[in-house]
Amino acid sequence: MKHLLALADRRLLSAARIVGPPTLPTVHRWALAAVVVNVLITVTGAAVRVTGSGLGCPTWPRCTPESFVPSAHDEISPINMAIEFGNRLLTFVVLLVAVACLLAALRLLPRRRDLVLLAWLQPVGVAFQGVWGGLVVRSALNPVTVSVHFLVSIGMTAAAYALYARSRARVPATGHEAPERPVRREVRALAWALLASVFVLVVAGVVVTGTGPHSGDEMASRFGFDIETVARIHADIAYVAVGLTFALAFALHITGASGRARRAAWTLLAVEAAQGVVGYVQYFTGVPAALVNLHVLGASLVWVCALRVLFATRPHAPAEPAGTDDADRLDRVPA
Repeated sequence: MKHLLALADRRLLSAARIVGPPTLPTVHRWALAAVVVNVLITVTGAAVRVTGSGLGCPTWPRCTPESFVPSAHDEISPINMAIEFGNRLLTFVVLLVAVACLLAALRLLPRRRDLVLLAWLQPVGVAFQGVWGGLVVRSALNPVTVSVHFLVSIGMTAAAYALYARSRARVPATGHEAPERPVRREVRALAWALLASVFVLVVAGVVVTGTGPHSGDEMASRFGFDIETVARIHADIAYVAVGLTFALAFALHITGASGRARRAAWTLLAVEAAQGVVGYVQYFTGVPAALVNLHVLGASLVWVCALRVLFATRPHAPAEPAGTDDADRLDRVPA
């Protein structure tokens, strides 16, 4: 038993060395990688659905009843099977990045409890998604299970971005720069309202998708809503989100907020505008598969940009002497 524990310790130490030095920039880089891979697997999951490959691997955890990897099957196209299996393999990439985030946060000295908690959400989320993915397959792509699958990915992206933002090392002020004006409480509340509206927008988009034509497989069921009605509700919520974004950008400008916060708000507005164009084009062209996939990518980017706005408007800690430890100072910065 002692030999096994010693071997496990050596393996863990080796893995930790691969992750990088125990510093905030290391956590920051791995958190950014987690944001990227979570967005990537969200988009590839949509590609599985729009190509009709949702049951390309008809069983779980095996791909086919006889094999864990794709094998000849009379009723399934090899292309559909390869697309679905490729998305399953991407889960292991997400898991590797998740473990790297956790190791980087655990090795940080002094340890930051907030970063460790956020880092733990990544491997836990991957484990949940793996099990839930099996439920998606066994339910024959029921739109409720598919919707939860997508929303959990959105949640994991949020946790990864929070880890990224909170691990951002701050450079102590030298006295030569103009101090940033704190964001007013009302403006901060507006940023939270904006994020809430974007989340509702994403949920409405999930309902539209679960009602629309791209189910992932001919056997899959659909929500019983009227597609015209849910699409219009989705568009109305989008107008609210865009209006709140413009209001926030204007408020940040007139209150003299930091350039970083103002740029984040205008970037979000630009991404929302592009997403709106894609949404209207796909609606009036019969919802082609390629545009649906592009719209899912746009939804993920809108979500990430909204998170960026929220963290760019958080209150800043007062300037401290250059010798103050980064981790201690960041512990006092609200999320």
